[in-house]
Amino acid sequence: MGQRYTEIPDRLRQLIEQQKIFFVGTATADSRINISPKGMDSLRVLDKNRVVWLNVTGSGNETAAHIQENPRMTLMFAAFEGNPMILRLYGEARAIHRNDPEWGELFSLFDPIPGARQIFDLRVDLVQTSCGMGVPLYDYVGERHLLEPWAEKKGEDGLRTYWEKHNRASLDGKPTNIMRKNIPSQ
Repeated sequence: MGQRYTEIPDRLRQLIEQQKIFFVGTATADSRINISPKGMDSLRVLDKNRVVWLNVTGSGNETAAHIQENPRMTLMFAAFEGNPMILRLYGEARAIHRNDPEWGELFSLFDPIPGARQIFDLRVDLVQTSCGMGVPLYDYVGERHLLEPWAEKKGEDGLRTYWEKHNRASLDGKPTNIMRKNIPSQ
């Protein structure tokens, strides 16, 4: 059954690195709770208490807005193959944008993904497992490969225009600061 840890044990790090999908949960004190699925080989475990994940352009940008007010973040993994397991990483996160000094070093950890807009840096303070016996088995078929060509077709200017229109604020009107952080001043 479930266990708690103050850091990511090696056996759970292996489980994380094998997953093809994970889920991100954030909220502010007065916002909607946001839960987003993530994939595309976009997560790296840096050490026993630090995880980073590359966030690509999407229809919204709730996570970026939420952590500016409330840095709490939960990442959840579910074993859809093999032994049942649900794993949650709890901690505080910050957004790293393209113009931030850490961007280059952290971005180099990933294969470039067109449309990358932020890297989230999560400092893990609690790791929790639970049984996962109610989670169904699923077979991984492959990646969708739809977002990359969409972002490549838009190009940098088109992505900035898209961010301006769709990624500047959360559903609750909270600013994401994506335009301030990702577009250098002329």
